[in-house]
Amino acid sequence: MKRDLGVIEGIFPMPVLMIATYDKDGKVDVMNAAWGQISDMGQLMLFLSEDHKTTENIKLNKAFTVALADESHMMEADFFGIATGNKMNDKFERTGLHARKSKFVNAPIIEEFPFVMECELEDTIKKDSLFAVIGKIKNAACEESALDDKGKVIPERLNAIIFDQFRHGYYKVGEKIGKAWNAGVPLMEDK
Repeated sequence: MKRDLGVIEGIFPMPVLMIATYDKDGKVDVMNAAWGQISDMGQLMLFLSEDHKTTENIKLNKAFTVALADESHMMEADFFGIATGNKMNDKFERTGLHARKSKFVNAPIIEEFPFVMECELEDTIKKDSLFAVIGKIKNAACEESALDDKGKVIPERLNAIIFDQFRHGYYKVGEKIGKAWNAGVPLMEDK
């Protein structure tokens, strides 16, 4: 029997996304965001607060990168969610991570995160209780060690972490348990 729990943001798992931008002075800014997703082929959407420094930077530069946080850099990823660039001028520098400029958009790539999508600002959506950034993915890059011999990403090699909204924990992505568009095929047969 299920017990009523009230209002809970009960989507699990949630990604741990590292949103990287440059500020008006060309300084690297990174924030941790869990509320983002692929919204169409070659497109992603981030649900952000309009008062984030990162949001301001995205509007300014019309570009950002989105990296998947990994187990080795959980501390830094969590810090990017705790600290605000609006109050901490050396936020990125404190982590000791390294950035380089994307070849495709005016945004930084954080070298230590294994997978990144380089995005151009396509649109924003603003409603009374919602602000979203829509990015067109111009390129994705991945560490060679997380690719198979055909250049496809092997998710378990990313050591990506996910966020648990229920108890505010991080978890490492586990093993593959089935094949999409295949596991349910037996139910397609008439009985």
